[in-house]
Amino acid sequence: MIENLPALQIVIPLLGAVLCALVRHGGIAWAISTLVSWMMPVVAGLILAQVLSDGAISYAMGGWAPPFGIEFRIDAANGFVLLLISVVGAVIMPYARRSVGAEISRRNQAWFYTMYLLCLCGLLGVSITGDAFNAFVFLEVSSLSTYALIALGKDRRALLAAYQYLIMGTIGATLYVIGVGLLYTMTGSLNFVDVAARIADMETTRPILAAIAFIMVGLSLKLALFPLHVWLPNAYAYAPSLATAFLAATATKVAVYLMLRFLFTVFGLHATFENLPLTEIFLALSIAAMFGASIVAIFQENVKRMLAYSSVAQIGYITLGIALANQTGLTGGIVHLFNHAMMKGALFLVLGAVAFRLGTVKIEELAGLGRRMPVTMGAFVVAGLSIIGTPGTAGFISKWYLAVGALEQGMWWLVFLLVASSLLSVVYIGRVVEVVWFRPLSEKAEGAREMPLDMLVPTLILVAATVYFGIDTSLTADIASSAASALLEGVK
Repeated sequence: MIENLPALQIVIPLLGAVLCALVRHGGIAWAISTLVSWMMPVVAGLILAQVLSDGAISYAMGGWAPPFGIEFRIDAANGFVLLLISVVGAVIMPYARRSVGAEISRRNQAWFYTMYLLCLCGLLGVSITGDAFNAFVFLEVSSLSTYALIALGKDRRALLAAYQYLIMGTIGATLYVIGVGLLYTMTGSLNFVDVAARIADMETTRPILAAIAFIMVGLSLKLALFPLHVWLPNAYAYAPSLATAFLAATATKVAVYLMLRFLFTVFGLHATFENLPLTEIFLALSIAAMFGASIVAIFQENVKRMLAYSSVAQIGYITLGIALANQTGLTGGIVHLFNHAMMKGALFLVLGAVAFRLGTVKIEELAGLGRRMPVTMGAFVVAGLSIIGTPGTAGFISKWYLAVGALEQGMWWLVFLLVASSLLSVVYIGRVVEVVWFRPLSEKAEGAREMPLDMLVPTLILVAATVYFGIDTSLTADIASSAASALLEGVK
């Protein structure tokens, strides 16, 4: 059983999705999804423990040895991502029963859980595969199920948001697969490790540079890198609350991981950082995201849209680690994958509870809500402090590593930009805090009460994680450092 854990990471959610589609009953589908989601962190944790003790795992599918057969390959980098996705899925599922029941019609609830498990399967598949084309297959499995999850939102604008995401996602997938096709034409292989070895022995030709360009732009669309983020605000704003929390915490993070894998493991220094101005491009786009998206977030009236633009800004911090391309900076980018998932997942769960009680997340209608839902809005404040990067929270750890990485590169001015962008976070988070705690009660908030326990506990777990991992970094920053070391081996 231990030897087959990589396969189980994919097979279990896939079978769970089939069962949910067959039972056609919302309650049973929720129970199946919860059971599957709770199994995933156990599998991912065992895999990561094995990687940290014994090194990278190579699992050949169907008895065909790589590079000719399909390979699942896990090292510290994707083992960390597998654990992140699995933990988020496990934590949010108790929350799902009431939230999905309130927002989705009874006849569609089983389909919602089917799509959720397919999305989980796809995201785990992208993270675990060692093959460029299979990464595309799993990426599309997760994307297609995501379109359906968004379209199930009760607001009619959810259909438009899903359609926008479909168009942009399809363009991104097409660009990615063109790049993979060029890569296969030049190397004759799709296996990540094998392609990396063959590229290292070749001259950097125009087709290889074109492959890098197509893959990077395609993945940039998937991860919503500024200015290719136009699909994200509506998708997050109008999707069901649970879907928003899950996607905000996981989907873009997986696309970032895949970009890291191509840049550092597959192409490496030989073909990318020496031949293309990628560090300059990522640096410019990261700074633009940190400031541009944060400024737009300040003026949003819908709090979910505000947090969606905040996510675009936070992705800028992650890609800033790629731009720095040193051990400390890349560690900061990778650890922010985990930290942002915890804090943004918590914030969207809070908003899901607000929507459950009030039926709205418009900022003016939340006036005085802190008096009626003190624990819920207290959770928002703590997770918001982590978004800002307050010392003692997980968000501070990420920004500290990025700042030190910038200083190591001699970019002292970048530290000031990190601080300035964090001050913009103070404005939009502070705007919500001021409304919910310091204004008179609105009519909508008058009859509100604390969210149910099965919704409150998952939210508080994620909030507690943002504080705990701001104090004890032995799990997050240490593993992120190991992952950064493994990735940087590809550019030496």
